[in-house]
Amino acid sequence: MHGPALSGWLSMALCAITGSYCLLRTRGGTEGERRTARAEAVMGFGMAVMAAPAVLPKLPDRMWAVYAVVFGGAAVRALLTARHGGPHLHHLVGSLAMVYMGVAMAPWAGHGGHPGHGAAGSSGAAGGVPLLTGALLAYYALYLLRSASGMVPVAAHAGGPPAPGGTGGSSTPGGAPHARLDLTPACRLTMAVAMFAMLLTL
Repeated sequence: MHGPALSGWLSMALCAITGSYCLLRTRGGTEGERRTARAEAVMGFGMAVMAAPAVLPKLPDRMWAVYAVVFGGAAVRALLTARHGGPHLHHLVGSLAMVYMGVAMAPWAGHGGHPGHGAAGSSGAAGGVPLLTGALLAYYALYLLRSASGMVPVAAHAGGPPAPGGTGGSSTPGGAPHARLDLTPACRLTMAVAMFAMLLTL
């Protein structure tokens, strides 16, 4: 029990921190960026609550119905904006995945209740449709590989030598401050890892 509880607390903490950072992003940027940040904040906090059964008392049965409504609405909203491409398509898949997991983990799904994240295999009962679960796992595996590989050149460039005349400090030679560190790609990667782990428990 110690291992599943520890991984459950870790998932809750990471998702909650990610949701909090996304919430802070809603205070700035363009309207499109704030809309994206709000969607990702909802996803982060929703995943934190979904990880709760592994470490907290059993959630009320109605909680899963709330999940279906909240993320069903998020999926509809993402569908309306998916024509713009970018993160909207990913938000659509994520919202649908949350609805799917919420329904699969609900007591009325016919698998005797949710065993809790991090305790996969403890009940021996599958909570979802294997083909759909496998498709979502494949999607998130590819997303993780693509996102991780895309972050490598950025990290390499950031660690390069300073520009001529610069000191490597917090300002450019002209006196302008460097751009604030953007953790958005890392947050999206964190949520994708958590989603992949949760899907594995079905």
